[in-house]
Amino acid sequence: MNNELFESVDNYISNLLGHEDEALIATTRSLKETGMPAISVSPNQGKFLQLLALLCNAKNILELGTLAGYSTIWMARALPEDGQLVTLESDPKHAEVAQKNIERAGLASRVHIKTGKALDLLPQLHAEGAGPFDMIFIDADKPPYAEYFQWALRLSRPGTLIVADNVIREGKVLDENSTEPAVAGAQRFNKMLGNSTAVTATILQMVGVKEYDGMALAVVK
Repeated sequence: MNNELFESVDNYISNLLGHEDEALIATTRSLKETGMPAISVSPNQGKFLQLLALLCNAKNILELGTLAGYSTIWMARALPEDGQLVTLESDPKHAEVAQKNIERAGLASRVHIKTGKALDLLPQLHAEGAGPFDMIFIDADKPPYAEYFQWALRLSRPGTLIVADNVIREGKVLDENSTEPAVAGAQRFNKMLGNSTAVTATILQMVGVKEYDGMALAVVK
């Protein structure tokens, strides 16, 4: 078993079930065209998020970390006509690219991008009475993942699904002496998740074109 095999199987599944239309392909292409990091979820992960949104009958989704809007599009397509997705992006240039991609996908009426640091925007959302959200996807900078999770709980209701990406870090979370900020952030989050009595949760290991990582899934009690 090796990364080449995992990638081939991932592509096999994607070709069968994770079809990308031109809007999604153009969103991925926009990363390279604008010099943005190619760190969006994979097609299969995008389809997985879409299925999760459908499973919890989401009408109100919150996303932390927009980038070019790839995962945003996948999830927004699971919303009903009157559904809404609020996505937070710290980089104004990224938000501008994402807005164009979302408009190209015909989702401008369902998606609202808020620009700024998530730890500044989340209290504002809470104060404004936003939510409770049916699904919350955390895929932003890793060091404050634990704090993002705490805010996610405040913006949730019983039954809300909270998903957090990149929490295994190629297995580096096993290294208690790691000095990588992203690894330390994932470790803090995972420990908080394990100790939380507010949710029922697990972590899925994931392999494929994005190599080796994992997603945490938590349902608020």
